[in-house]
Amino acid sequence: MNRIRSDFHKKSTGYKLIAVAICSTVMGYLIGSSFSSILTEKVEMIHLNTEDTDYRADYKSALPKCSLSNSEWQISRSDFASSTVNIRSGDSSKIRLTTNPRGTETLPPGIIETHSDFYLHQLHGNSGEDLVVKPKYLLALTVGYLQKDVINSLVSKFSENFSFILFHYDGRTSEWNQFEWSKRAIHISARKQTKWWYAKRFLHPDIVAPYEYIFIWDEDLGVEHFTAEKYVKLVKKHGLEISQPGLEPNNSLPWLMTKRREDAEVHKEVEERPGWCHDPHLPPCAGFVEIMAPVFSRESWRCAWHMIQNDLVHGWGLDLALRRCVEPPHEKIGVVDAQWIEHKVLPSLGNQGEALDGRAPWEGVRARCNFEWKEFERRMDAAEKDYLHTHHLQ
Repeated sequence: MNRIRSDFHKKSTGYKLIAVAICSTVMGYLIGSSFSSILTEKVEMIHLNTEDTDYRADYKSALPKCSLSNSEWQISRSDFASSTVNIRSGDSSKIRLTTNPRGTETLPPGIIETHSDFYLHQLHGNSGEDLVVKPKYLLALTVGYLQKDVINSLVSKFSENFSFILFHYDGRTSEWNQFEWSKRAIHISARKQTKWWYAKRFLHPDIVAPYEYIFIWDEDLGVEHFTAEKYVKLVKKHGLEISQPGLEPNNSLPWLMTKRREDAEVHKEVEERPGWCHDPHLPPCAGFVEIMAPVFSRESWRCAWHMIQNDLVHGWGLDLALRRCVEPPHEKIGVVDAQWIEHKVLPSLGNQGEALDGRAPWEGVRARCNFEWKEFERRMDAAEKDYLHTHHLQ
């Protein structure tokens, strides 16, 4: 009997040893797997921090950004993990769209923003609540501080439906804060630069695309008889793509087309001086406004912007070529007589030039304007001839 018990005890002990061995093997496997996973994750992070800079950029871009200190800004572990999963789950290698804008072929179309604007946004809250009023029109002015009172009067005739952008040729920007409207304006400063220099660089058609009409005006304009909202209504009523307010008759009117008529809301053609117009439907008898106070629809501005030459900063000659941007020009370009302005002819950017060879500063500026006019016409003529020759249309 004792022998039987002894044999049973030995067998029981053997079974226990076998069970312990099996359990140890399983536990070792589980611990080893966990360690391997942790090690792999650490290796991936090391690789992320030392080699794959693009992936690191994506990793960071998924995290909330804010200019707060570490003590003020906390990111939860779950948020971080969620962001990481979202980054890794995307397969951008499948995206190759030649229909996307150049340089964005690897982006999904739904994330591409092709246009921008001059809308001002808050630093806090929901971005969808930033704009109480979304302006429909844009007023761009090239200004010097000495004309602040004229500009203040001018801006008062433009409603909250307008965004304002001021281009400062004298470098003085902060002084404009005395005007309440200036606090919601965009201010850009480059010394001794012209309206068309600014327009070419800061009014790209894709930037101003949200605006139905773009007013690009000089600084020395009187607006006693002008209201912007009424002007826009007349422009829409008469189907004008490019326009300007009528000018109060005075000695500074070089073109009869821009002179205000008292018997009309709008006029689109005029009988100029003898010999000035070889075609009554072409400038300066029709299809013409000056570069002093032009107003463009967003569609016509896209064309006009591309005609502005980077180095021809005064824009002379551009007004005679605007007819190329609309069809038919003698119907789509006109002067609004019912809302008119006055050209005050105040000393402004012209006096920012340099006195050379005994000439006053403004004389040097005027000489440059005349040179640019001839050069613009030369370039336009050469470009047109080149196109006709290349396409065998001559």
